[in-house]
Amino acid sequence: MRFRTSLTVAAIATALSAPVTTTAQAAEIEFWHAMGNRLNELLDEQVEQFNNFQDEHTVVATNKGNYSETLNAGIAAFRAGEQPTILQVFEVGTATMMNATGAIKPVYELMEETGADFDPSIYLEAVAGYYTTTDGEMLSLPYNSSTPVLYINNDALAEAGIDADTPTTWSDVDAILTALQESGHECPLTTAWQSWVHLENFSAYHNVPFATEANGFGSVSTELVFNGEAQIRHIDTMGQWAADGKFIYSGRRNEGGSRFHSGECALFTESSAGYAGAKANAEFDFSIAPLPYYDDIEGAPQNTIIGGASLWVMQGKSDEEYAAAAAFLNFLSTENIQAAWHQNTGYLPITMAAADLTRREGFYDANPGTDIAISQMTGSAPTENSKGLRLGNFDQIRGIIDEELEAVWAGDKTAEEALGSATERGNELLRRFERTAGN
Repeated sequence: MRFRTSLTVAAIATALSAPVTTTAQAAEIEFWHAMGNRLNELLDEQVEQFNNFQDEHTVVATNKGNYSETLNAGIAAFRAGEQPTILQVFEVGTATMMNATGAIKPVYELMEETGADFDPSIYLEAVAGYYTTTDGEMLSLPYNSSTPVLYINNDALAEAGIDADTPTTWSDVDAILTALQESGHECPLTTAWQSWVHLENFSAYHNVPFATEANGFGSVSTELVFNGEAQIRHIDTMGQWAADGKFIYSGRRNEGGSRFHSGECALFTESSAGYAGAKANAEFDFSIAPLPYYDDIEGAPQNTIIGGASLWVMQGKSDEEYAAAAAFLNFLSTENIQAAWHQNTGYLPITMAAADLTRREGFYDANPGTDIAISQMTGSAPTENSKGLRLGNFDQIRGIIDEELEAVWAGDKTAEEALGSATERGNELLRRFERTAGN
């Protein structure tokens, strides 16, 4: 598999050519982020490229921990008047940032005020829509966007004597899990990010609501409804797999990644951005398949939704700092930068130009499955159920969901009991957010 490890000097020069039309003086700006390990290295390369191939501005990137820690650090810094110019915030923090009155400078305002050459139409609708107003005004810049897929250890299947087509439905997966277990495999399936994959994306992919008010896009007066028939059916199925030893729970974040990379677990539902880790660490032949679905649920498959994060520009900065921020965000959006980021990480290219460049270079032909995330996101026009989620206090709500799902995997609750409890407890947090929104 071939990676783009760097850009040519010509490509970088093109990316940096006249990103803004401004007479503002040079500035140094802080960029706080949550990228770790190999992703941190690749982000640092982008920052270094920007700093080295123009002499007007300097970006200083600092890792602030995981997504939750980075958001909390940004909030605390703003309250102390020490906020960075750019803050990376995961997608579940979008509603929080939107309603943080006086804390953010929307990207569309930034670009207008700095005179930047900015065209919001170049971004993938399924990605940019997550971070725009109902009028189509971009609030934050999509940066690292991914969607869940299924990773398969082909060697493990071969050793178990399984000669199956690529699974497309959960029934197909069940047959493979059964065969793996019968062959003595101790971890047929594990997952990362269980709420994001098996409830949030499951709901979108089956075109059923996760919450009312268009999943929160229409109003902060939204209520959780992910305890519907389809969701209960899926979590009940996974609960039975857990009881049978076909599904092995690994943790709330990406603890399952190391178990897949080591060959311990054969199937793994994870972010498309897990490609970088799998390629770097797996010493076996693996493939990528679309997220499975239930083919007897009307409307499936629809489209999956994104995870990852966007870049928010903070209030309280100088004209010079805002000019630097606009230049940097435009740099990150260029097709060469985006194509390299996409090919090296498995994150979606945020523009069609970057996807087209990647295709022309033959990357998808040389690396089968790496285009699945794009087709899965863009194959159908998003509906109110599949545009995304915009819910207040959603990080805490995910914690509730994790707790309730763990009770299912342990056999302590039925799927109906757990999802009913999760929606009830989560709705209490939504009402709390509604009372404070905009304050």
